[in-house]
Amino acid sequence: METKQTNDTKETAAERERKLRLLICDIGRNLFNKDFIAANDGNISARLNEDEVLATPTGVSKGYLEPHMLVKVNLNGDILEAADGYRPSTEVKMHLRVYRELPEMGGVVHAHPPFATAFAIKGEPLTKMMMPESVIAMGDIPLAAYGTPSTEEVPDSLVPFFGKKSAVLLESHGAITWGKDVMAAYMNMERLEYTAKLSFLTRLIDGERELPPKRIEELMALRSFYGM
Repeated sequence: METKQTNDTKETAAERERKLRLLICDIGRNLFNKDFIAANDGNISARLNEDEVLATPTGVSKGYLEPHMLVKVNLNGDILEAADGYRPSTEVKMHLRVYRELPEMGGVVHAHPPFATAFAIKGEPLTKMMMPESVIAMGDIPLAAYGTPSTEEVPDSLVPFFGKKSAVLLESHGAITWGKDVMAAYMNMERLEYTAKLSFLTRLIDGERELPPKRIEELMALRSFYGM
């Protein structure tokens, strides 16, 4: 009986990993098709268990990912499993810092969506509370101080926002989002870019304006109701 339970557990874990690999590939294609990334930019990861993470490889377009290309690493960044010719991006450091600091998080997405990245290059956080859905789902979107890509400077810049935010602009770089699973992290990236796009468009028509403070408070109070 004990052997059967062990086998069932292994089969469940294998099936979960297979589904996660497919989902990461789907998300990569979405990022690519929405122009959130170009060439081999960006990276995606998903937590498998307490100490194992699936991550996209370096040097591969996320629009053309295949499940076998993904690499498996532990929370220290050691490669546990990788097909020949594939290795994790050096930017996986950002992802692993999120997982180590926020064990309840199950997915991380880093991308360069154009409107959000424009604000990141300008060095401006997205602080205007203009739309109910954005206020409830995200609130303001802060700006992390510039860090050299692939170094610990970038993960270090995220620390002030852990436990407070799920979407952050990376100064002169792009954006990073995280969530309870990799789909939640991806949806946060979509929300971030939509907020940046609305900010840009409303400025073009001189129409950028916030909701009244009382309305913002009402919306913030709804966050727990919607599980945010």
